[in-house]
Amino acid sequence: MNIQFTSRAKRDYAGLSPRLRRAVDKQLNFLLQNIRHPSLRAKKYDEANDIWQARVNDDYRFYFRIVGHEYRINTIVPHPK
Repeated sequence: MNIQFTSRAKRDYAGLSPRLRRAVDKQLNFLLQNIRHPSLRAKKYDEANDIWQARVNDDYRFYFRIVGHEYRINTIVPHPK
């Protein structure tokens, strides 16, 4: 599997602090290794549009789609609590 960022996700990533970028990088590596990694807590977020949600930390989530052999990262945003 590969990871691709949409232009929105690239902007989201660029706007993060260095600490949050490292956390995103770590979680994306876990995603590449195993979508069921416990710290990701990956789940189907929107069944109709085939969008998944995964955890960066307590405060941030990233949303992605699985297209062929690719994880397409759509957004990296604060988690609404």
